[in-house]
Amino acid sequence: MNPASLPAAPKRWVIKLGTGILTDKNGQIDVPQIRQLSDQVIELRRRGHQVVLVSSGAVGCGMSLLGLTQRPTAIAELQACAAIGQPRLMSLWDEAFARFDVRVAQILLTYLDLDSRDLSQNVQRSLERLFELEKVVPIFNENDVVSYDELIGLRFGDNDQLSAHIAVLARAERLIILSNVAGLSTEADGSGELISDVHGIDEKIEKLAGGTQSQTSVGGMMTKLKAARVVNAAKIPMQIAHGREPSILVSICQGRKVGTIFHA
Repeated sequence: MNPASLPAAPKRWVIKLGTGILTDKNGQIDVPQIRQLSDQVIELRRRGHQVVLVSSGAVGCGMSLLGLTQRPTAIAELQACAAIGQPRLMSLWDEAFARFDVRVAQILLTYLDLDSRDLSQNVQRSLERLFELEKVVPIFNENDVVSYDELIGLRFGDNDQLSAHIAVLARAERLIILSNVAGLSTEADGSGELISDVHGIDEKIEKLAGGTQSQTSVGGMMTKLKAARVVNAAKIPMQIAHGREPSILVSICQGRKVGTIFHA
């Protein structure tokens, strides 16, 4: 066979879905949103992409099941919500993808799982096998119930960081973070113009994310910059886009100019 006629290798994307786009204003899980995001993932797969999801939302599911209307602040309560909500979260994803005869694979990780060379290689081998199975969507989340360590901080702390490490582990071609912000703005409060392209994260870019000390500014933009550094160092671009925008993943797949791209 002529090499030019060989089918193109599938593009491998890691897509992180933030809490803000998977839950409603009360912090409870948004089931219709999960269904429409699964529709988009299936469309990406039809276009020849391999997709890995990093899904938040376990706490929101736990809140819904417990009848809570406000997000807890105590660590033990958050861990309890995550423990109760994680099975429900996965069942919702499973139900959404089952409509297309596609199954989901749950992978819960802690910081130590990827800090260990042997364990991270085990995760990598499992992930490659899941890709070979074809009709499977791997879904990662941090194992919040066991990963929190208040004293030494042995946890990712947010799924932005986790998704960056998963993208490197998976040898992804792009990390896409869907959030409740459209991307990096020219103003630290998010009121300015959207910055479409970032070539290198310097002090100026950090200030636009709210400064180097803030971890909760402008939709958690500082944690996203940290994630961008991780993947850019591995020659992987990262893109931030608004997860509530209709067909956002398909738009990205079509090459439309949306969100902010941190170029490797």
